Amino acid sequence: MHLTKRRMALTVLTIALAGSSIGCTSSTGGTTTGTAAPDKVPLQQVNGKFDPPVTITTVRGVPGPATFKNGETIDHNVHTRWAKEKLGIEIKSLWSVVNTNNAYDTKLKLALSANEPMPDIVHASGEMARLLIESGRFQDAGALFDKYAVETWKKAMAENPSAWYEFTKDGKRYGIPGLDYDFNNDPVLWVRDDWMKKLNLTEPKTIDDYEKVLDAFTNQDPDGDGQKNTVGLSVGFKKAYANQFGVSWLFGAYGAIPGIWMKQADGTLAYGSVQPGVKEGLAKLKSWVAKGYIPKEAPVWDEAKAGSFVSAGRAGTFTGPYWSEAWPMGDLTKNNPQAKLNTFQLPAGPNGKGLHFATQPYVGAIFINKEMKNPEAFFTYGNFLFDNIADPKAGSEFENGWAKGYDWDMVDGKVTTDLQKIPGGGVRVFFYSLLMTQGPRIPSQNITALVNLAKNGQPQTPYERYWSQLAPAIEIQSSSNVWNQRANRLMNAYTGGATATMTDKGDYLTKLEMETFSKIVFGDEPIEAYDKFIQTWKSQGGDAITKEVNEWYKSVSPK
Repeated sequence: MHLTKRRMALTVLTIALAGSSIGCTSSTGGTTTGTAAPDKVPLQQVNGKFDPPVTITTVRGVPGPATFKNGETIDHNVHTRWAKEKLGIEIKSLWSVVNTNNAYDTKLKLALSANEPMPDIVHASGEMARLLIESGRFQDAGALFDKYAVETWKKAMAENPSAWYEFTKDGKRYGIPGLDYDFNNDPVLWVRDDWMKKLNLTEPKTIDDYEKVLDAFTNQDPDGDGQKNTVGLSVGFKKAYANQFGVSWLFGAYGAIPGIWMKQADGTLAYGSVQPGVKEGLAKLKSWVAKGYIPKEAPVWDEAKAGSFVSAGRAGTFTGPYWSEAWPMGDLTKNNPQAKLNTFQLPAGPNGKGLHFATQPYVGAIFINKEMKNPEAFFTYGNFLFDNIADPKAGSEFENGWAKGYDWDMVDGKVTTDLQKIPGGGVRVFFYSLLMTQGPRIPSQNITALVNLAKNGQPQTPYERYWSQLAPAIEIQSSSNVWNQRANRLMNAYTGGATATMTDKGDYLTKLEMETFSKIVFGDEPIEAYDKFIQTWKSQGGDAITKEVNEWYKSVSPK
């Protein structure tokens, strides 16, 4: 995945205010008891601190961007010292690896298959998470969460209860979802505002309006060089037709989004690529290609190439998240200082309909070993983070970040979070957290802060102040477009991993879909080829996959 400075900041920055403190559960002092594991050791707390200290073991996949200063390591650093001094919790790594080329999953799989001792707390996602669930070595973390988590954490989790589904089996929630910021990947319509003004164009609110903009940008020489060398829309379909950088919104204007599983009126799940509306979306795309509105190379382009085509001054519109001006369009003003970008809500289809792609607000999960004697100690840590760092209070220890001299400092009498200005160099302390790699996140907090900045013009909270220093005006403005079209967002409702038939036929069906779509849109296949695709998809494994997906969905959905 490509991360530029700006994109990195989104993952990193929003994380930065996510936390350096650690919390308490029954915070009355005295003895904390529980029944999560045999041989339970009574823990004594004095003023919210375990005395004697309690050890929590883990294993680490250190993110590539994580850095250290003052000779510190992932095992011994400002955050681990803080946890011990403030909470009486010693965080100990059994092992750690720099997580490149899936090194973490590889080492964890080997340890699991060799039946090596597992640590108290394990982070995992995707296939690795499913292996942990199947191993039988981890306990019902959801039950512990219900018992020990503070209200702040519970409310954050309740923003999207389906986050639990991926880690649920036989009615037990084995992984606590690692919450992430919501809305970060919802697309908006990016346009060359200087071209709009030159050609006297107005905001395109419908697909019909948008086609007029596409035509003008393709045929009316918006760059004024006297040549016909621009297009209306730059987009890449190498990975998918309807991800955050694709045209999910065009298909969604007709009622479906390809490539994801959609919940139907009867409560079942159906695959979006074979639903009514996709055929109309393909026909519209085909007409745009025929008219020269889209580059013919789009089938082999990814989002990076499509973004660079915009920054090269060759295209007038692009769809992507609110931070797309930084990546993949980051070189636009460097290449052309006079270029101006603007964003709008995505155009609606017939009868004002609209749907667009969105991603789930979590990354992986936290698993708790069955042999952990005092799992409530982990919640003491997590609770403190959610209560004190996720949304830091004015005047608090964490108002400006995790640790002075590390991710913030006072320079020339002012607070700075610029890592290059911090004496000795700054580092992102949130990478050291035991709560996945991003610390405590409240899904709605990021978009809410940006929208408030757009509305009020000035930050009202420490969290908003942090983002006011980070986000350029175009991103703050774009966030309002994201928020105002939130009723149209649609996430993939299936998060259960590869079913048996997916494992056997999934690659073939995906290839069939991409090739069929490309032959229709960019080749000579008539739109009727889509009908044959549906028949083939269903008979060659699609119907079986649909049955398996719905069996999973029924098993994890609340009864």
